[in-house]
Amino acid sequence: MKKVYYLKTCSTCIRILRELNVPSDYLMQDIKTEEITVQQLKQMKDLAGSYEALFSRKAKLYKDMDLKNASLTEKDYKHYILHHYTFLKRPVIICNNSIFIGNSKDVIKSAKLCINEQ
Repeated sequence: MKKVYYLKTCSTCIRILRELNVPSDYLMQDIKTEEITVQQLKQMKDLAGSYEALFSRKAKLYKDMDLKNASLTEKDYKHYILHHYTFLKRPVIICNNSIFIGNSKDVIKSAKLCINEQ
């Protein structure tokens, strides 16, 4: 599978996508206008190993809801990601059977290698 979950209004996502020069055969999903489905999230979780790996602690709602002081479970991470797009760490790039989550330099470098191998 070749897919990118991103936020069209996020300048970091847009910069990364330009840098990666994502080929046209990748499906692009703006998570604000096209909500993540339960099946899509499960697929991401299966590749990532956990819902927590997909969860963004940088989201404004994370602070607003004081979630840093809560003991969150996998069920909680899943719930928050499904109910508000901002909780998905982004971008999420699926390149064949590999998943790249977030915007760290190492993650983007690895994603670029995977994309360019094709």
